[in-house]
Amino acid sequence: MRQELSNAQIAWRAAQDIEDGDYINLGIGFPEMVARFQPPGREAIFHTENGVLGFGEAPPPGQEDWDLINAGKKAITLKPGAAFFHHADSFAMVRGGHLDAAILGAYQVAENGDLANWSTGPKGVPAVGGAMDLVHGAKRVAVLTTHTTKKGEPKLVSRCTLPLTGVGCVTRVYTSLAVVDIEGGHFLLREKLATISFDELQSLTGAELRRSGEVTDLVVPEL
Repeated sequence: MRQELSNAQIAWRAAQDIEDGDYINLGIGFPEMVARFQPPGREAIFHTENGVLGFGEAPPPGQEDWDLINAGKKAITLKPGAAFFHHADSFAMVRGGHLDAAILGAYQVAENGDLANWSTGPKGVPAVGGAMDLVHGAKRVAVLTTHTTKKGEPKLVSRCTLPLTGVGCVTRVYTSLAVVDIEGGHFLLREKLATISFDELQSLTGAELRRSGEVTDLVVPEL
């Protein structure tokens, strides 16, 4: 059975690239886990589309204040200096280029940076939400995802076949098997699990994986 990272481990790896003081929006779902794994000495300021800047971890069970939620309707806490604002002001921050990064999930990422992270099928989410604004307003867009679907189909593809969220917007992908940058319209492999060969990883990827310099081992803690 092939070794793969858990969602928590993918989120941990992505958190290591957040710089101290970054303004970050985390997508609904497992990208929200990134907030749990900020490296010591670094602290991001997290933004949510429904109008909060500077929120903290989820409160202990039973201590939720349901007037304090993020865009995913999950309970949050507030850090010193946190601010509330109108929904329209929140999107003005996004569209005005005031976020350093958006970290989102995905159904598909194309080698040219196109992103598909919503679907209109019978089990799909019936709206794209704020993702279309985030992917073109944030200075950097990172994606967290399993490397393949539950059916074993590649999520990193030559061209997206699902409805697009954004065009040419993704710069880095953290998967359950690798860390891949998107540069010059190509997937550029930066890190991979030591337990998988390059050829096997390529066979699980729907477009060419290129290498430039050393590909390092993807190492994460047990979580």
